[in-house]
Amino acid sequence: MTASAERLTTDLSSLSETQGDYEPSSDKPSQAQVMQEKALIDSFIRLYQHLNKDNLHLLAQVYSNDIEFSDPLHHVSGLPALTHYFANLYQNVASIDFDIHQVIHQQGAATLKWTMVFSHSKLNAGEDITVEGVSILGLNNKIYQHQDFFDLGTMLYEHIPLVGSLVKLVKSKASR
Repeated sequence: MTASAERLTTDLSSLSETQGDYEPSSDKPSQAQVMQEKALIDSFIRLYQHLNKDNLHLLAQVYSNDIEFSDPLHHVSGLPALTHYFANLYQNVASIDFDIHQVIHQQGAATLKWTMVFSHSKLNAGEDITVEGVSILGLNNKIYQHQDFFDLGTMLYEHIPLVGSLVKLVKSKASR
């Protein structure tokens, strides 16, 4: 996961050098567009630092109605489906905090490297779980695409009785 995250968080402008058929848009973003996208990214970060099961209506402030969201668990289309998905995820979450380590922004896109610390009543005896991840965002007036990458074993499987021991054993043997 670490190597993948590092590749994903490399400067997006280097894609033009490494991908021969990639041609960046010749349209230079206006200063206003750049500032609007940076403000959207800042709003996204602030939202996730305060998001909980009681304020999911705030998702509409940063996500478009036709948002495409995916993570290792699900793929959902549309703001109502995303809100429902988050409502289910947050149902048993006692606390959740996001620390954004790095933001890379280029016209129409952003990549965020983060650490999530959460506690869930049914996982890890309710104790904190720490997960490292990366989010890739497609930007327009609002976020129209959001894809998360993280280790599902670290987040979930390692904290389920019996399954957790097996996952940890497999990870240990694979890292030798």
